[in-house]
Amino acid sequence: MILLQAARIKKSFGGREILDEGNLVVQEGERVGLVGVNGAGKSSLLKIMAGELEPDAGEVVKARGLSMAYLAQDSGGLSSYRTIREEMLAVFAPLIAMEKDLRHMEKQMGEKSSVDKQLLDDYGRLSAQFKEQGGFTCESSIRAVLKGLKLGDADENTPVQTLSGGQKTRLALARCLLAAPQLLMLDEPTNYLDMENLGWLEQYLRDYRGAVLVVSHDRYFLDAVAKSIYELENARLTRYTGNYTTFAQEKAGRRERQGAEYSRQQAEIARLEDFVRRNMAAKDTAGRARSRLKTLEKMERLEKPAAARQTRFSFTVDRPGGSQVLKIAGLSIGYDNSRQSPVVGRRENEIRNSSRTVLATGINFEISRGERVALLGPNGVGKSTLLKTVAGLIPPLAGSILPGYHLQTGYYDQEQHGLHPDQDVLHELWDRYPHLEEVAVRTVLGGFLFSGDDVFKKVASLSGGEKSRLALAALMLKRANFLLLDEPTNHLDLLAREVLEDALAGYPGTILFVSHDRYFINKISTRVLELSSHGVTSSLGNYEDYAARKAGRMAEAEGAPGAARGQQKETTAEREQYLQRKEEERQNRKTHRQIKDLEESIATLEERIAGLQEELFRPEVYQDITAYREREQTLVKAQVELEGCMEQWLLLVEG
Repeated sequence: MILLQAARIKKSFGGREILDEGNLVVQEGERVGLVGVNGAGKSSLLKIMAGELEPDAGEVVKARGLSMAYLAQDSGGLSSYRTIREEMLAVFAPLIAMEKDLRHMEKQMGEKSSVDKQLLDDYGRLSAQFKEQGGFTCESSIRAVLKGLKLGDADENTPVQTLSGGQKTRLALARCLLAAPQLLMLDEPTNYLDMENLGWLEQYLRDYRGAVLVVSHDRYFLDAVAKSIYELENARLTRYTGNYTTFAQEKAGRRERQGAEYSRQQAEIARLEDFVRRNMAAKDTAGRARSRLKTLEKMERLEKPAAARQTRFSFTVDRPGGSQVLKIAGLSIGYDNSRQSPVVGRRENEIRNSSRTVLATGINFEISRGERVALLGPNGVGKSTLLKTVAGLIPPLAGSILPGYHLQTGYYDQEQHGLHPDQDVLHELWDRYPHLEEVAVRTVLGGFLFSGDDVFKKVASLSGGEKSRLALAALMLKRANFLLLDEPTNHLDLLAREVLEDALAGYPGTILFVSHDRYFINKISTRVLELSSHGVTSSLGNYEDYAARKAGRMAEAEGAPGAARGQQKETTAEREQYLQRKEEERQNRKTHRQIKDLEESIATLEERIAGLQEELFRPEVYQDITAYREREQTLVKAQVELEGCMEQWLLLVEG
């Protein structure tokens, strides 16, 4: 049964169209993900479907009696003067009223000297309804949801107004989940959740009886929850069956097929036009030329596939460093509170309450050249502090940090403290690398989607995503052989994250990074370090390898309390399988890059061929036999080159 349908929705803001004949359907029990670049209009579409925003055209059709809960991204969380408990109980107001009626009936039955059959029947019906609607599980449901969203330790009598922004957002999400409507509409529900919260929410939504429509940039979350994906791109909605990974693969295949079909048709058009041009004037072949001309006129021309918004860049190094990049021994991290540093993160500022704040001690690890090491751990444990300490921005409280030979470090700050608000984009980059010419700086900025007058925008006026791209551009130009990245995917949309992943995958240096993006960790990491207040533990492989081993250790600890709980050593077979898988992934990435390069060459050649064909029909060319022959020879060479590129492209795509 269809619960909700957006039909032929149109919406524009300030002359910019974000939805053109948009259609989206949510079936009963369906799990739907909605994706698209920042600013595509995803949140606006959800507001239209929730009834909070009027479309310019089209309609939203809801099933009769549909119950819905909507979590807006920009709501700021739950705003209330009530306590946490009062807010959670408000969700169950009908059941609480029902329970009062039951207590009243029980009192009436106790006061009557004889049996009132009608009262007994009414009590039985109401009791059954109360049980069916979860009346006996309200309290346990509240406790489970609050615990799952890490709000269980908060005093239930705490006024909502005194909570932090993140806690208010999680509380708003808790209310939506407890309401258990037929349709949950969630706009970026993973904001303010750590990995433990995310795992709990994924399982909750997988088990949820109702339907879910969710907007998210968390690809791992979409893989775990969504069964179908709608992409909002260029004001159009396209539906794909499957989770995010399936969508990404199918979209890439669809784009390749459309490009190949368009290229084949263009080649056929060029062949027919060439035949007509060469044979129309000849007596013996004029009939065949006219036939080809009719074929051209009747042909349904395919639209050229829209070029995807491209952020293209790569990280390189000036020179490689030594085989050992970093050795850390007995390190303690934290803050000497008598020193105030502008690079301290907001969360870590909040926990300063003495002259010395120690976040973690006993940290020992080494990093070798070429490794990509993910640093994980609960919020507040000091992951960002460790990166800043390694980068030399914060002094260690104890222990040693030994850098490797010829080490050149590049640090990416998630809060972009290194950017100057009063500077414009062009000079923010140019002042750091004054030896570059302006055209070179503009070319780099163009690769990060800063074009035209965008380069004269003040840094203070940039969005979070724009600041992130600018910081990445500065980092790329540094050509460091050791990158320290603190939440590099924050504020980046899905396309920008994928481009960043491709760039880092081809980086010849070493990376130590902090991220909550499990999909990103999975694609980039070759090792995972888990930070706690008492040191780090190391796990070879990506996020899934780490999670599997951690789950196995927990299961072993629960099943055999007396067993040793130390980290198991990697076996030779496991390591060989891991290295083989990584080599296959590298080859796949290499092939993907070759396909992209060929597609760019094909597009360039097609434009060149079209221009040459147009020139052949100009009077100043076809009346000058020398000019005509020069253009024709150039055209033939371009067509041969195009055919060669097409053959290589087909071999890579099909093989």
